[in-house]
Amino acid sequence: MTNRKSPEPLAWALFSVGGMAAALLIPVLLFLFGLAFPLGWLPTPDHTYLLSVLRHPVTRLVLFGLCVLALFHWAHRFRYMLYDGLRLRQFSALIILVCYGGAIIGSGVAAYFLLRV
Repeated sequence: MTNRKSPEPLAWALFSVGGMAAALLIPVLLFLFGLAFPLGWLPTPDHTYLLSVLRHPVTRLVLFGLCVLALFHWAHRFRYMLYDGLRLRQFSALIILVCYGGAIIGSGVAAYFLLRV
């Protein structure tokens, strides 16, 4: 018997934290930038102010964390949808590579764009 540790608890932790962060923050951002500002319910901040907020390191860190956690939440949910919903357990290695690899690549893309601003 080997005493090999599984990465499964980490995947479940990222899934649960990502789901919570996405459920709490994304609706607020969608409400503000999709409804409240365009419809004039709230005064629209000017471009220079939004750019200065986006350039702040804490804002970048929060947005990066939100992107990473949401992507890993998606990856874990999609993986188990393919496993249990479509019964594709025979492609386990490929599914893990595509799901979590996509989350890692998406996180890299988010980091690139947030560092570019």
